[in-house]
Amino acid sequence: MLRERSFQIALFLWVAASFAVFPLSGGKFPLNRPALASFPVTFQVIASIVGLAFALLQMTVVYFLTRRRSVPDMADRAPDAAVARREVCLLWAYGALILLAGRWIGLGLFGEGIGLHLNGSLFGMTRMVSPREVWVWAFYNFVFLAVIPYLVFRARGYSREALNLKSSNLKNDTLVIVVAMAMGIAFDLSRGGFLRLSGRQMLLGASLTFVTHLLGTGLPVMVFIYAILFPRYLKLTGSPVATVLLGGVSYAALHVFEYWALYDSLPHALLSVIFVLLTFVPPGLMKSYLTLRTANAWVHLWGYHAITPHVTADTPMIVNIFRIR
Repeated sequence: MLRERSFQIALFLWVAASFAVFPLSGGKFPLNRPALASFPVTFQVIASIVGLAFALLQMTVVYFLTRRRSVPDMADRAPDAAVARREVCLLWAYGALILLAGRWIGLGLFGEGIGLHLNGSLFGMTRMVSPREVWVWAFYNFVFLAVIPYLVFRARGYSREALNLKSSNLKNDTLVIVVAMAMGIAFDLSRGGFLRLSGRQMLLGASLTFVTHLLGTGLPVMVFIYAILFPRYLKLTGSPVATVLLGGVSYAALHVFEYWALYDSLPHALLSVIFVLLTFVPPGLMKSYLTLRTANAWVHLWGYHAITPHVTADTPMIVNIFRIR
């Protein structure tokens, strides 16, 4: 990995972006992330490094869990390089249009764009979200980033296996899901928010959080990146390392319009992009590695997205929005 040019470039950009935070912010963090509001800029940069280290630890565990299995070559599931390149470009053009349209629609309806996360997800609410906004967010992302891309590529003749949606080793996939989920849940529960809920809030809130976040972020990420783009990245690069890195950056790119991002000035825009990358590339790498080691996009969804972090971290937010007592 250390000899891979793609890794060297990624490491250089990560370090450069981390250091660029300080002159751009002037020592004061302008992005509104309430859960981290009391922490200085230095802490938030260090936190991203810790997040990367934790993701690498989890990836190491996944390696040992999958080291003896035979994994299908996902590159064989993609079309030839010319077609794969065209499909990647067209899908990203479509994705960019959907993200921009979601921002415009959300601003018109709710005063805030529709992003891949609800306001309050992971970093605390900056304003009160209505139940109607939750459902609009969930179904907008589900329909335009999951359902339509899936149906289009199925219509183009790609099977569920070609889209990484069929297990080649259910027993090992289940083991990876359980272990990855256990690690994530242990970390999430250590923060205490979920455990402070009543039994009724846990039951109803967790169920509602699971459904809304599965529609609004889990399935869109799985279909858009790990079912469609990921095999094509491997076909085009021929490098597992470059493919995992591209998967991580792609995951971050879908979060470019997070509720805490600011695009009202050039320094704020640069800081927003940097923190989107620092925040979401590490979990994106883990999702990519899970998919690479299993050739099954469902593994990352169940082991590292649908339950942890969203149910375990975001249930208190959903309980508050829907006033579950």
